[in-house]
Amino acid sequence: MAKLLLVCLCTLISILFLYCGPSQALYLPGVAPNDYTSDSNVPLFVNSLTPMSNQQKSLISYDYYDERFHFCKPEGGPENQPESLGSVLFGDRIMTSPFKLTLGKEPMDMILCKTDPIPAKDVEFINECIANDYAMNWVVDGLPAAHITIDERTNEQYYSIGFALGASEGERKYLNNHYDIEISIHRRDDGKYRVVGVIVTPSSRKQTIDANGKLVVSDSPMALHAGDQVVYTYSVTWKPSDNPWATRWDNYLRIQDPSIHWFSLNNSIVIVLFLTGMVAMILIRALHKDISRYNAVEAQEDVQEDYGWKLVHGDVFRPPQRRMLLSVLVGNGIQIVAMTGLTLVFAVLGFLSPSNRGALGTVMVILFMVSSCTSGYISARLYKMNGGENWKMNILLTATLVPGCILSFLFSMNLFLIHSHSSGAVPFGTMITLIALWAIIALPLSVAGSYFGFRQPRIEHPVRTNQIPRQIPDQPMYLRSIPSILMGGILPYGAIFIELYFIMNSIWFHRIYYGIGFLFLVYFILILTCTQVAILMCYFHLCSEEYHWSWRSFLTTGATGFYVFLYSILYYFTKLNINTITSTVLYFGYSFLLSLMLALFTGSVGYLSCLYFLQRIFASIKVD
Repeated sequence: MAKLLLVCLCTLISILFLYCGPSQALYLPGVAPNDYTSDSNVPLFVNSLTPMSNQQKSLISYDYYDERFHFCKPEGGPENQPESLGSVLFGDRIMTSPFKLTLGKEPMDMILCKTDPIPAKDVEFINECIANDYAMNWVVDGLPAAHITIDERTNEQYYSIGFALGASEGERKYLNNHYDIEISIHRRDDGKYRVVGVIVTPSSRKQTIDANGKLVVSDSPMALHAGDQVVYTYSVTWKPSDNPWATRWDNYLRIQDPSIHWFSLNNSIVIVLFLTGMVAMILIRALHKDISRYNAVEAQEDVQEDYGWKLVHGDVFRPPQRRMLLSVLVGNGIQIVAMTGLTLVFAVLGFLSPSNRGALGTVMVILFMVSSCTSGYISARLYKMNGGENWKMNILLTATLVPGCILSFLFSMNLFLIHSHSSGAVPFGTMITLIALWAIIALPLSVAGSYFGFRQPRIEHPVRTNQIPRQIPDQPMYLRSIPSILMGGILPYGAIFIELYFIMNSIWFHRIYYGIGFLFLVYFILILTCTQVAILMCYFHLCSEEYHWSWRSFLTTGATGFYVFLYSILYYFTKLNINTITSTVLYFGYSFLLSLMLALFTGSVGYLSCLYFLQRIFASIKVD
């Protein structure tokens, strides 16, 4: 195991070194600052248009230079900017723009361009995007352009990323064709400047260009009709700021309602303490008394009759049905556990700051690939423990089943995005890159993990298994399969459901989630809850002489994913206002995938917890 961990660690360090690339200094978090002088050109890049609403109406993003928008293009055409793997997967499509920003110069009503007559079909598309509250996303010096939002509870101002494409007044739609760009700059002691804030205030106004090339502005807004030509203009203001560059993201990374996060954490801790008390009562009182009674040596020769959970000592370690599948799922579940934990560690340390665009997605993919060594090792050990002999098939399924399902599912969802002409569709080259990463990194590490796992001695059980299976008595209703599994999944879900609300808001409303500290604690609380729930339910079943614990322990805590999917259905009908089939399919497709991965996460924790629990308690009794 030590050799395997060393191989995985060396691989991770090598990949991260290649990802980070050579640099003169290490800076945490994010990217190195850019210094500007007077009259320096500050580039403005454009990103995809995304829905921005308190009640999301669509999940499809569009490329800024989609021909249907007829936005102004730079001379020579727009150029794609280099992006990380995570940035591409998360839908960023950053390109150059025709905006000219020169530090210190403040042009007013600068003409950007005048479009050709817009066809009726494209007018309908633009008005539909305005009705669906689409937002434009710009980037200046790595900072996303934002608009000012006021917290209704505290009346505090903070930055909300993006700004409206247009405005709706009943059935009338107005296109924002003028942009007031306010850029906050901080002057350093050496006389150079750094960008510390970008605010864009869009407005809709009907404006034309006369024969002399001058701009003529009217008071009425720009209502778009078929055949209209749109004149786009912008103004720039440079605002001195005392905020240093190191804190420029503070206005963006605002944790809304921190008291709710604390309530969520307290709620989770109460659940854990409740379960800890029950487990302690069982271990200290019930189990201690049972073990003492079982091991008691009577003065007379009469042998005391077994009862309770000791009755099933000859069957409790009987290999489960479909042991191949169970070992593969548990192994891949532990891979997800390891990937999630390592990602949270890097995020808490500041490596994955939102200032480093796409870093979170890239590191998640890399860590998932590297963690495949754990899935191979765990799967091999469990399969060998349960007496499996088809080790080649185990190696193959561990390396391909879950990753293959995830990639196939993402590819299917990608087809819907391509059909909708969405900029969120992952390019074919990126899909090939993911497959290549799996073939170069994940597959060899998974095989290496399986090799080390099969090389290890078989996990020996403390009691022998009888040849003839013991008959299981009728179980009470609450201990039957479906009721007990559904009951077991409630408590882990209850420990995370409040934090789950903020995570889903971040995913579906394109907001930055920055409660990493809370999420890091909830991660450990979830593991503790799954461990204790699995042990409690397993003990109750053993006392009822039900010894088929393997799949039951996996499904009991894995039912958390089922409840998360049910919550996603409730979230769809209460928080979203989606009215297209494509967005609906995308929402439920991605929700199902996230729920499935969470089920593997929690199920694997529950199974390994029960295995350790049973090994310990049956090793403590004397069996003839």
